[in-house]
Amino acid sequence: MQPHDIFRNLSPLDHRYWLANRELFDRLADVLSEEAAVGQCVRVESILLVHLIRHLTPEGPDRDAWIAAAEALPERVTAAEVYEEEETTRHNIRAIVNVIQRHLPEEIRHLVHLGATSVDILDTAAALRYRAAVRTVVLPVLMQVEELLIHLADTTADTVSIGRTHGQHAVPITMGWTFAEYVSRLGQSIVEIEARSRGLHGKLAGAVGAYNATSVLHPDPERLEREVLADLDLEPGEHATQIVSPEPLLRLLLEMNTAFGVLANLADDLRHLQRSEIAELAEYFAAGQVGSSTMPHKRNPWNAEHVKSLWKTFAPRSMTWFMDQISEHQRDLSNSASGRFVVEFVAGLVAAAERMRSILERLHVDEDGIVRNLSAGVRRVLAEPLYILLAAGGVSDAHEQLRQLTLAADESGTGILDAARARPELWEVVTRTYRELTGDDPDVFFADPAHYIGRAAERTRAICDAHRRSLVALREVL
Repeated sequence: MQPHDIFRNLSPLDHRYWLANRELFDRLADVLSEEAAVGQCVRVESILLVHLIRHLTPEGPDRDAWIAAAEALPERVTAAEVYEEEETTRHNIRAIVNVIQRHLPEEIRHLVHLGATSVDILDTAAALRYRAAVRTVVLPVLMQVEELLIHLADTTADTVSIGRTHGQHAVPITMGWTFAEYVSRLGQSIVEIEARSRGLHGKLAGAVGAYNATSVLHPDPERLEREVLADLDLEPGEHATQIVSPEPLLRLLLEMNTAFGVLANLADDLRHLQRSEIAELAEYFAAGQVGSSTMPHKRNPWNAEHVKSLWKTFAPRSMTWFMDQISEHQRDLSNSASGRFVVEFVAGLVAAAERMRSILERLHVDEDGIVRNLSAGVRRVLAEPLYILLAAGGVSDAHEQLRQLTLAADESGTGILDAARARPELWEVVTRTYRELTGDDPDVFFADPAHYIGRAAERTRAICDAHRRSLVALREVL
């Protein structure tokens, strides 16, 4: 066989992104490649054959040898053989069956695939492949991202920063609270992905899902199905036609797409916090790295942008999954081509997660930039506690008074606290109400915006602790 030049591949996944993610993509190939797909189909056929031998042939040394031959099939049948045979059959499963038969004694060749339809094998094998991909590659890399987010959130839980809504300064929070959002969102999605990966089904129910063929072969065809699938650590669904009900895989893919969206949202926030006028975070920049072909000073947040771009590429594929949910009557072939491209989505998600892992692993938190922005914002952002205290003190138009006060402060270039103190009747209500509600000194409270962060630090730590425990539990089942 001639060596293949990867730069002649059509998909960027097979050259650019494979080069950037060799280990992860090779692990995906172990379970999602065409070689793996054929291998899992052979595995399903092998286990079905073992059960048929036990049920339809007499006990004895011959039967033991036949079972051993059936069990050896996954190591003996190759994808190359199958594809060569498919040139003749023009049918993928019939090609697998024909090749399998060549590797078996004559006495049991007739039992291969007996009672099954093609999609019994294809859908069962697909469940095995996607479950393995999720549990051995997707979840581990997402969990690494989650661990790094927990670390960043925990170590910056008390780092007071300015909050932002609509791109504008809001009220003070902590940088840890910013990261805690993604600890929570990604952590919940990881739990859902793991659960949905366990919910994939297989089938051995025949051409229309009603056990027509296996009812002739076995007195309890449903038990036969359960026993075959149990050897694959799968269960049948409640109902099947020629195909497994599409919803379990759809739900798994949608939850994976949800995690992809969380990564993209995180990438956006990281990118914006690296803007020159904000500069609270910075991606690692290698010694020889170039930010621009013409502007030598540039240090672009290109890794975060890369994650967002991968999400833009693959997230819209969810529409195809919804369209593949529709199959006419007991089955049509309208998903036969589109379904093959699901593996690309999985690879895209893994590439994005790995890129995010590398960002977070060496992310620089610029505390000077955080303090600078907080100091600049404090002129206005304490308007909220002033309004809250004024209203709690009985002033019915407190919000309007503070709105007018902020406008006047902006026009004069003074801070909102100075403007409030310049109104003795207003300041008296604010300070008196604060003492009554808290028992503390209002002058101390207003002296530092760090005193107005609510429960950001405590909630950050609680979220981190909860998701640490969640990761421990997940590792025990993976």
